[in-house]
Amino acid sequence: MAEAAKATSAKGGQTAGQTAGPAAGVDKLSFEQALAELEAIVGNLERGSVPLEESIAMYERGEALKMRCDTLLRAAEARVETITRDADGRPSGTAPLDADG
Repeated sequence: MAEAAKATSAKGGQTAGQTAGPAAGVDKLSFEQALAELEAIVGNLERGSVPLEESIAMYERGEALKMRCDTLLRAAEARVETITRDADGRPSGTAPLDADG
């Protein structure tokens, strides 16, 4: 089974930096890059013109890209702050968006 996955990766048109598996290099992508690649994969899979083995490899890469996007979104949400106001309604500082976290 591992040999079939290696053969699929070799035939899948991946670049040299992506030969270690479907998640290779994903952790270095920005949110926009990961999302664009994920959208391209979804488009290819929806068209149904990709052979089964290549579809499986693309699906696995898509899962890794989805997890990368989720991780980056959670990190961004953690950094979002709300503006606090004083009794007169003037901005007085910031506070975490999620006071529990």
